[in-house]
Amino acid sequence: MKLFQKEFRLPAYSRGFHLITSDVLSKLPEIADVDTGFLQVFIKHTSASLTINENADPTVREDFESHINIMVPENAPYYKHDYEGSDDMPAHIKASLMGASVQVPVTNGRLNMGIWQGIYLCEHRNYASGRNIVLTLWGN
Repeated sequence: MKLFQKEFRLPAYSRGFHLITSDVLSKLPEIADVDTGFLQVFIKHTSASLTINENADPTVREDFESHINIMVPENAPYYKHDYEGSDDMPAHIKASLMGASVQVPVTNGRLNMGIWQGIYLCEHRNYASGRNIVLTLWGN
């Protein structure tokens, strides 16, 4: 079995949902050496998250941002954790709802996702810096 692990930093993205599939693949050329396996993508932050969804129509990512902001609004009167601004606690809740990692099958040296699927960085902060990502690839 082959095992690879790499960490890299994404540049700062604006608040919203951003496709990062190509960023992930560019950091992991070793994927070509895996016939059958898995890739785990993990984000080392508590105010951003990862998910897999539509990779073609950018309005899907806009709708995600609009909807999650309705689900988890800023300035709720019951929030106590607001040390870094009104987006602070909502960003933590959104990150927990979306999740800190995604796992994708690898088949014949490629991610085995649907034709319309891509990996999203879900940036929940108004003024975030870059985000640290850990890639773990294993398989035969």
